[in-house]
Amino acid sequence: MVNTIPIFKSWVPEWMIKAILFILLLPSIVLFFIPITNIPAAAGYYGSEPADMQFSVALFYAGYVGFYSLERRFFNYLAAREYFILFTFLLMLTTWVCYYTHEVYIFFPIRFVQGLLFASTVNLALSLMFTRLKNERAREISFSVFFGLLICALPFNNLVTANLIDSFNFNIIYKGALYSYLPSLILLPLTMNRIRLNVRFPLYKLDWQSFSLHSIGLVLIGYIFIFGQEYYWLTDKRIRYCFLGLLVLSILFILRQRAMKHPYIDLRIFRSRSFKAGLMILFVMYICRFVSGITNTYFTAILGFDPIHVSYINLFNLGGLILGTIISCWMIIQKRNIRFIWGIGFIFLLIFHIILFFHTDAQADEFNYFIPLFIQGFGVGLIMVPTIIYTISSVAISRSTSAAAVSLAIRYLGFCSSIALINYFELYGKSQHYNTFQDHLTLLDSPVKAHLQHQSNMLIENGLHAGSSSKATHKLLINSLHKQDQLRFAMDYYELIAWIIVGILLLIALSPYLSKTIIRLRSKNLSPA
Repeated sequence: MVNTIPIFKSWVPEWMIKAILFILLLPSIVLFFIPITNIPAAAGYYGSEPADMQFSVALFYAGYVGFYSLERRFFNYLAAREYFILFTFLLMLTTWVCYYTHEVYIFFPIRFVQGLLFASTVNLALSLMFTRLKNERAREISFSVFFGLLICALPFNNLVTANLIDSFNFNIIYKGALYSYLPSLILLPLTMNRIRLNVRFPLYKLDWQSFSLHSIGLVLIGYIFIFGQEYYWLTDKRIRYCFLGLLVLSILFILRQRAMKHPYIDLRIFRSRSFKAGLMILFVMYICRFVSGITNTYFTAILGFDPIHVSYINLFNLGGLILGTIISCWMIIQKRNIRFIWGIGFIFLLIFHIILFFHTDAQADEFNYFIPLFIQGFGVGLIMVPTIIYTISSVAISRSTSAAAVSLAIRYLGFCSSIALINYFELYGKSQHYNTFQDHLTLLDSPVKAHLQHQSNMLIENGLHAGSSSKATHKLLINSLHKQDQLRFAMDYYELIAWIIVGILLLIALSPYLSKTIIRLRSKNLSPA
């Protein structure tokens, strides 16, 4: 394919350009979910709580979302090569800080800055890719490649970091990430010409006010959703102040956008019914996407699998994500209507939750979960790319950047909401089941007495002193109770999500305007969120 813009030097072959762009994107995508690849190890390294590691991912996400619209001004101002060198160097610097720091309060702001830089990485890499594409099919394939990488980031991270974390300290993965930036930092300056993708636009009248309102509001959303359950929501003054601050910031942001001639985010995009439908589907899909966290907890806490083993099992989920993304790309190219694609994707997700509801047990073989994990990945991969393209393409081309920014914000909201839902139902679900079990497990019940006696005899036969066997038996009973609490909570959550999916399927089936709606990416210059 002949380039319309000679960004790369003439001697660079096409395959090498694609490889360079892939190498450019991959380290930053891996950096996204690093703190939650192994939450206990990360929390132990920083001396913090598991919720802090989830919040660090939310900070990265908030920086990415908040800076997306403002970043395009810097993108237009700097030449592509010097812009690349600048943000890659800064990413390496922040990764170096993450490698050496043990303080979570240094780690948090660095993660937010990494999110800002990730927005630059995405816009540059996808824009470079789009300059080499001349037709709609190629642009849709590029979207599929990027989002395929993004949704595969978590299982891929688990796979490549499990052995490292098991053998070294947690921060070794930041050292690996630091070195992974070196190939692209060397290759791109050697292969790129010093040209601009757009006419240089001076850096004046930057809308820092809207960026600040938007970004702070996103950080507050993450804090409320992730720590709200731990602090008992509005009964705690920290959550109350955050909620009040979020309300004030939201009002100021909306009033500012309405008053501006060139708003940071054009709120007129919400007049499109198709755009709002796409946002709803995207939000629900992200809620379903992170159910995998409960499944992984079940593997480790109930079945006793180590993190390395869990990462190998999740290869089936990774395979489903890849295949689902490929097939969804083919459906987009074939102009299949969106109702058909959404219907199939959510049916696969429904099947996954039904299977897990009936197959969650205290003892199970790992091969029972290979097919369900593949099905879940396939369903998510099938829905992700078509929904984002449908949402962005449902508004006027001039507002497509605002649509991409809002779509990104909804995905962030879905991520935070999934954590909040899981935390809420885990606390109350496990407590409810634990109290129910306690009401039925007393020493007056013959089955309980027989079970305790059997356990005590087994412990004595294996060498435990008779005086200690009673305490050990009761402790084993408590551990069994906690396992059953976790099992029942997981089953309740699978059931809840299954009913939500049923509701979404009914809405899709009963929405007449979706029957002939196809997805078509019209913007040639849009870099996806």
